[in-house]
Amino acid sequence: MEFFLLIIIALLSGVIGSLVGLGGGVVLVPATLFVGLNLGMIPDITPQKVVGLSVVMMIFTGLASTLSYMKSKTVDYKSGWIFFIGSIPGTMLGAWVNKGLDLPSFNLYFGILLIILATILLVRDKLKPVEWFVKNGMQREFEDQEGNTYVYGYPIWFAIALTFCIGFASGLFGIGGGSMIVPAMIILFLFPPHVAVATSMFLVFLSSLVNSASHIYLGNVPWLYTIPVIPGAYIGAKLGAALNKRIKSDTLVVALRVILLLLGIRSIIEGLL
Repeated sequence: MEFFLLIIIALLSGVIGSLVGLGGGVVLVPATLFVGLNLGMIPDITPQKVVGLSVVMMIFTGLASTLSYMKSKTVDYKSGWIFFIGSIPGTMLGAWVNKGLDLPSFNLYFGILLIILATILLVRDKLKPVEWFVKNGMQREFEDQEGNTYVYGYPIWFAIALTFCIGFASGLFGIGGGSMIVPAMIILFLFPPHVAVATSMFLVFLSSLVNSASHIYLGNVPWLYTIPVIPGAYIGAKLGAALNKRIKSDTLVVALRVILLLLGIRSIIEGLL
């Protein structure tokens, strides 16, 4: 029964994560915690094991999405590698801090993070783009299929500092970091949205390799449960990347805002009580 539940959760995580560039962990972690701990339907699950499972899953969602986006040539590899440099120490530190969290503390801090993410998604479309980062940083260009040219960029030092913080949250809570880096790429660095999502998934793939190695070393990965999660997430990510090219993700982002907000409030209440 738990295998069936996990493959459904992983499939949905892959679709949503790839479609809007979130990585999938922000869906898998709260859903697995709820089904496993609150409903008691997944034996021997703990917050640490859920995080370990999530970061292993994101290797495959990131890989599947990146392979799909490579075909449409929307991945900015140079930016992805620069962001990865900042995320390496952050993910390792986050994974180390994770081992000291008990369930109430995890729920409380994870709930706060979910509310922050929901707020970022809520105000993202209302914020005006900041041009300072492009004017004072390394500039990049992208030409879409219609021939439109976009100029975007960032100071490398700021990008590394930002991705260190995002990497820390990723290692601590098992989320992909895309939910934080995509709005920053669009609002601060003026990335075209499709390039931001594609590059985010490339970063998710790279950082998940380091993140997974850290959690494997700490013994946080429940290998038996990766059997349903990996294929479910991989298939879901391929579907999400395909949908990203055909539909606007605005409706899904609106729904995700509400879901993250409700999950965050619930998680905080559980952490306090």
